[in-house]
Amino acid sequence: MEMMKEKFAKLLLGEDMSGGGKGVSSALALSNAITNLAASALGEQKRLEPMPADRKAKWRKEIDWLLSVTDHIVEFVPSKQLSKDGTSCMEVMVTKQRTDLQMNIPALRKLDAMLLDCLDSFKDQNEFSYVSKDDESQDGRNDDKWWIPTPKVPPNGLSDVTRKWLQFQKDSVNQVLKAAMAINAQVLLEMEIPESYIDALPKNGRASLGDAIYRSITDEYFDPDYFLTTLDLISEHKILDLKNKLEASVIIWRRKMTAKDGKSAWGSAVSVEKREIFEDRAETILLILKQRFPGIPQSSLDISKIQYNEDVGQAILESYSRIIESRAHTVMSRIEDVLQADATAKNPSSDEVKRPPFLRDSLRVSPSGRFPNAKEEIEKLNAVENPTSMTLLDFMGWTVEQGENDTKKDLKEDINIDAKRPPNIVTKNKLSYLDNLVGSRSPTAARH
Repeated sequence: MEMMKEKFAKLLLGEDMSGGGKGVSSALALSNAITNLAASALGEQKRLEPMPADRKAKWRKEIDWLLSVTDHIVEFVPSKQLSKDGTSCMEVMVTKQRTDLQMNIPALRKLDAMLLDCLDSFKDQNEFSYVSKDDESQDGRNDDKWWIPTPKVPPNGLSDVTRKWLQFQKDSVNQVLKAAMAINAQVLLEMEIPESYIDALPKNGRASLGDAIYRSITDEYFDPDYFLTTLDLISEHKILDLKNKLEASVIIWRRKMTAKDGKSAWGSAVSVEKREIFEDRAETILLILKQRFPGIPQSSLDISKIQYNEDVGQAILESYSRIIESRAHTVMSRIEDVLQADATAKNPSSDEVKRPPFLRDSLRVSPSGRFPNAKEEIEKLNAVENPTSMTLLDFMGWTVEQGENDTKKDLKEDINIDAKRPPNIVTKNKLSYLDNLVGSRSPTAARH
């Protein structure tokens, strides 16, 4: 109880325990608290093994404290109420938890529990292990994840049962990842763009993108795959820089399209139809980057939104979904490490066993030197080798009848799943994050 009082006192003071009034907003304080809790309780998942019991208990207890704030974020809704004698009925306003929180907080809790259960399932496995640092015969990993322990499998590889079980775990974590990404992206979309970010924008898209990129995007014939092959995207910094430029240009073009006075600073001499085409092209590239490189940090727009956001509910949803997304991505990467070691053991004469583009730790193009087609890439992300594997709805015990049908339709579009549908996502504005591949109406960003 004393620990909880101290934690909430710090949150109320905006992390300024001096009482000098220099603390951050309550929304940012809660967002930072969830992020810091995840760093201290969860740590970095270097192996496929259960979380220590003390750290798991700490995570569950303290995340419940922070999520309890959402129980008191309510909205007024009409409700019919009978009189005491039952002869008349009147409509009164009552309070209930805000709709987006009512639907998404339970879904995120379930996704969180699914990840913990997945790690717990590796407790009794004995077919693969990890090379000890003291093993002198092991040279260690040669890739950019050299600090991650190298998995060790039997000389002939894993058994068929274990391999199928690993694939099953990978499929279920993949569903968790997609659901968390969709929730996080939708929350970020609904956050207001800070004035400080807008004030720092250049006044036209050419200045934001640079002449070369601007000419490519505004050309009469535009192919996003060919466009990406012309860019140098071999490092995380360059990919993030491209995302920042594209997001800034989208905001600029939107403001130009909505400017009422053509003489204003945001007025535009180009037609609205062309601006919409440019915006769609930029967002298509952003979508491809998000799907291809899910591990890159937050963009400048996302960081600015989180920093200046004052909606406590959105802050909690964003930070909690971001933590789950990051953990799911890490678990997927660890599973891929074991599957890659198994494939190498079965076929030692082959060169490096390639991972799917979705989980490559290094930021490279395909072996052929060409970026895969966007639609083909998304199909690869949704491909499941085991046709009998369970969907996220099967794991969570939800039926198609639960929730609002329109909401489920929005979510299905959001994460581009044809046959598998993750948990319901309800947002205040009923906006779809990924309306379709080429018509997405919002900047995209991914976090890891």
